[in-house]
Formats: sequence, C-alpha cells, structure tokens
Amino acid sequence: MGANSARNWGMRVSKSSPSRRYFLKSVGATLSLPTLHSLLPNTLGAGSALGATVADNATPRRMVAVGNLLGYQLPYFFPESPGANWKPSRLLKSLDPLRDDLTIYRGLDHGVKGGHFAVHAFMTGVLTMDAKGRPDGNISLDQLAAESVAGRTRFPSLTVGSEKGIHGGCQLSWTRSGVRVPPITGPRELFEKLFIGEPASQLTQVKDKHALQGSILDAVSGDAKTLKKRIDAEDREKLDEYLTSVREVEQQLQLKEQWVEVPKPDAPFEQPRNKNMVEDLPLLYDLMVLALQTDSTRIATLEIGGEFEPQHLGIEKGYHTLSHHGKKQEIVDQLLVLEDYQLQQFARFLEKLKGIEDGEGNMLDHTSVLFGSGMSNANSHSNSNLPVILAGGGFEHGEFKDVPMDHHKVPLCNLYLSVLNQFGVERDNFGTSTGTFI
Repeated sequence: MGANSARNWGMRVSKSSPSRRYFLKSVGATLSLPTLHSLLPNTLGAGSALGATVADNATPRRMVAVGNLLGYQLPYFFPESPGANWKPSRLLKSLDPLRDDLTIYRGLDHGVKGGHFAVHAFMTGVLTMDAKGRPDGNISLDQLAAESVAGRTRFPSLTVGSEKGIHGGCQLSWTRSGVRVPPITGPRELFEKLFIGEPASQLTQVKDKHALQGSILDAVSGDAKTLKKRIDAEDREKLDEYLTSVREVEQQLQLKEQWVEVPKPDAPFEQPRNKNMVEDLPLLYDLMVLALQTDSTRIATLEIGGEFEPQHLGIEKGYHTLSHHGKKQEIVDQLLVLEDYQLQQFARFLEKLKGIEDGEGNMLDHTSVLFGSGMSNANSHSNSNLPVILAGGGFEHGEFKDVPMDHHKVPLCNLYLSVLNQFGVERDNFGTSTGTFI
C-alpha cells in the first residue's frame, strides 16, 4: 500500500524522511502501514486469522441491483398518475406484463449533489468524501447484504460492469473501507468465473498461494494491532481504517480457500466471446440468472454505462454526448431508443426469474431486484428525484408510488433498509435512512 493509497485515505505522507514510513514484513512480502506520526520505527510481532462460515440449505433470499450511469428521460419514464391503475409510460411499456411484480417510485433520492460523480452514491446513499467517520463508511447495499451470507455461496456477490467510462470504471459497489469493488467486465469473464474451474494440476499451487497470502495477512493484522497502545487518537483512527481493509482481504482469501476443491457447476453452453455492452447485455442478464439459479451467488449487481455505446443500435453519437441533449427532441428521441432497449432487457430478465420454480414459488418471489440510476437528468447533472423500480422479493407490488418531495422528504435509503430487512439483514439504519419504507 503506497503513498497513493495513503492519500486516498486522507493520511499525511512524509516526503522528506523515509524513516517516517513503517512496514510490516512477513514471508518475503512487505506491506506498508499508513503514516503514523505518533509512532517511532520498531520491530513488530505476529497475529491471527478469522474463523470459517458454514453453508445452509434453506430456500435462499437473493438480491440484484441494476444501475444506469446516465439516468432516464423522466417525462417518458414515470407514469402520469400514481396508484395501482398506472398507465405505462413509453419506457415502461415492456414492464406492463409484470406490473403485479414491481413497484415504481417517484420522489426518492439521497439528497446529494455532484452530477456524474454523485452517481456513485446510488447504492450507498453517501458520497465517498462524506463517508469518513461513519460506522459503515460508504458500504453499498449489495456488499452489506453479502457480508451476511459470506461463505454460503462460492461468491458472496458478483459485480458486473465496465472499466471504462465517465470518472473511471464501474463504481456501483463499495466495501465498508471505501474500496471500489472492481467489476467483471464481460460475458466471457463472467462465464469463466461461474463455470470454469482450476485444472487439477494447479489446485496444489492455488492452496499454497492462499496459505502464503494468509500467513502474510495474519502477520500484518497482528503486527498492526500491537501498535494501538503506542499511538495517539488520530493515528489510531488511521490504523483502524487499515485493519478494516486487511480484514476484508482476509475474508476474501478465506472464502476462496474453502471453495477451492468444490467443483463448479457444469457449463450450460460453450464459453461466449465478448462483443460489446449493447449486444452483450442480454447474455449478461442470462448469466446472472444462472449464477443465482446454481447458487453460485445470491447477490449480483450490474452497472450499465461506460462501454454501452449506441452505435450498436444504429445511432452515431456517443451515449454521454447524447445525454447532454440540450432539450433537442431529435436527440432525446435517440436516447429513448437506448433506454427502451435497456428496459426491454430488464423486463426479459425479470420474466426469466419469474419462470424458474424456486421452493414454494419462483425465483423472482425470492429475489429483490432494484433498478434505477443515481442520475435523474444527465443534461442538467441533477441527482434528485431518481428513477427507481423495485421488483420481486416477496414485497406487495403493483403500484406507482409518488413520494412527496417536501421538507419531510423520505430518503431512498429508507427503501434500501426495507430491502435489507427483507433479505434477512436486521438493521435499524442504512446510509442516510430515517426508518423503513415498506
């Protein structure tokens, strides 16, 4: 962890004196601590590992979140009148056959500003810059749920998206230490993760690698803990952030190790090749269904943007360029082609979940599916009154709910808290919530 990582944590990095830097050395590896100004260099000790988790065989609850980087044209998204008898807008026509399985919300958001940057708070409710000092940091909805089921599936969660686009790659999912969860970038990579296992000849190497990494992290964790009694409050806070990050890596290694010898499911078809985000979108949804159906994971996220380019739908201009339409109807019409396509594929995904038997019901009954964007109007860079849909999950659905946007505004995180509780995570708060919504 170098100076750049330290700066990301808001730590002071000494440029003048190498002796101000501290390192934890173990098993031939070196990991740097944050700069602790109240501590002099010293020899450090050793630590311990975390315990294991066990699987269960109950009909599982699942969670899926789909986020769009550039929002939707709200006049064509929200129905005209709230209630159970809502008439489908242009963008929601493909969802009309599923109206009893979903709820549309108008008036919810996180109360943040920042345009494209604030989109990355869609699943957290908290801007990264405001997360410091919060008990859960800016952990995202999916990652908090994943913590509660870690070890029960091969992958606690799967994050799918692009590594290209505005302000960097997919930033939908965040750990509690404020680290972005990097995405699986295409159907080929997702297929490989789900169905292609390590050759038998490499299993020993994989185990040895995990053991080595585990030994390093054991020492790092233990060594860092011994420092707490010798540093001031400010440096103790930095060290706590560091240890949180180490614990996250420990947990990831442990989960990988316990699944090393468990065979992956048989592949249902040949490994696909990546084309482009537009043509790949249906296949990504199909693979997400398979990931849930095989119980490879119970939590998945998909971010649409980055490499989602309209040329593959016969439109010349780029997606981001189109989003700044200047209220020109001919450009808005082109955007609607893209957005229609996205909603159609989402509807197809829900239909697939609904068509799969799962315990006393179908997979959609047991899967809370969130759809929306942290951007309401990319043309004006607005992050208020977000387009939000919640489907499945065992909730009562069928309505278009128009939430008043007055000074007693209901945070979107209230809805997220309800989703977490339904998933089985019993909490009184999440992000900026003031209570449950449902």
